[in-house]
Amino acid sequence: MTAFSPLAIGPHIVQPPVVLAPMAGITNAPFRTLCREFSAGKGLFVSEMITTRALVERNEKTMQLIRFDETEKPRSIQLYGVDPVTVGKAVRMIVDEDLADHIDLNFGCPVPKVTRKGGGSALPYKRPLLRAILNEAVSNAGALPVTMKMRKGIDDDHITFLDAGRIAVEEGVTAIALHGRTAAQHYGGTADWDAIARLKEHVPEIPVLGNGDIWSADDALRMMRETGCDGVVVGRGCLGRPWLFGDLVAAFEGTGEYARPELRTVADTMVRHARLLGEWLGDEARGVIDFRKHVAWYLKGFAVGSEMRKKLAITSSLDELRAQLSELDLDQPWPVGADGPRGRTSGNNRVVLPDGWLKDPYDCAGVSEDAELDTSGG
Repeated sequence: MTAFSPLAIGPHIVQPPVVLAPMAGITNAPFRTLCREFSAGKGLFVSEMITTRALVERNEKTMQLIRFDETEKPRSIQLYGVDPVTVGKAVRMIVDEDLADHIDLNFGCPVPKVTRKGGGSALPYKRPLLRAILNEAVSNAGALPVTMKMRKGIDDDHITFLDAGRIAVEEGVTAIALHGRTAAQHYGGTADWDAIARLKEHVPEIPVLGNGDIWSADDALRMMRETGCDGVVVGRGCLGRPWLFGDLVAAFEGTGEYARPELRTVADTMVRHARLLGEWLGDEARGVIDFRKHVAWYLKGFAVGSEMRKKLAITSSLDELRAQLSELDLDQPWPVGADGPRGRTSGNNRVVLPDGWLKDPYDCAGVSEDAELDTSGG
């Protein structure tokens, strides 16, 4: 087995070099707890995306999202912003109030309600704006490392990742994660791992992490070998599969077997996930309701009838969830082929942009703080 070097994110050593991708409504404290338990605390687990304007304004929901368990080290926050001044204020607030140990910046969101305002994966096309945001973030971060996550570009005719990578190096960004898709692809098609390799060659000064189509631990090893990247970022691959982080540790350390849990173990994990959500939200019913989105991901590949799936998707208490799960054939072994794609798979979408956005990559007029919406992706 090829030995891979630990990943250095500023003073933080991440070994194995595996990062949980921020996902809106998914990578909250309960889900991060599950993933960390399976990995024995190894890896880096990033919060779901935090809008800088909401943070500066101390939005109640946002302040809850940045609460970390005392066992989370390092504490990692992803920020999303379009206004350099607001981004700078948010970073300074994190430093002054000791809210995190690492800051990541999101430039990967392809959602139309963000890109139509010039935010997310549309923003790196405006090179001066990207530079200004990175400059404000790094200059206000003090000793905290600042990283960024981005896509290849807006579409195949407007590729930005090499320019953005060079700007990031020049502005003092510590590491870059690249999702090997354009905004137009959303989550469809196949991730372009060659782009990850090109970025690594283009910015050898800092670590480059690859993201896209890592559905199993073997995929992560293959990406590292094929692209020469310094680490991997896992997003949709861990939906309904928090034990993937245990598999990743086993793969990189060359020890043990991958988890292939029978349905009984999966069901126990589902109940624990729902219970953790309830404790975090302070209300069991709210936790179970929030958990509903995870049901199909956990059960993918198992023989569970459509009627039972519907029942599980409308449970509203832990007792009800346990009772429904107990009716299943819990001795079912791990299904063959259950490691495939999960989550959003749409692709080939027209990217919605502000009028005239593509006319001049150096004209940054027209980007408003309205682009700072409470959504995520990448």
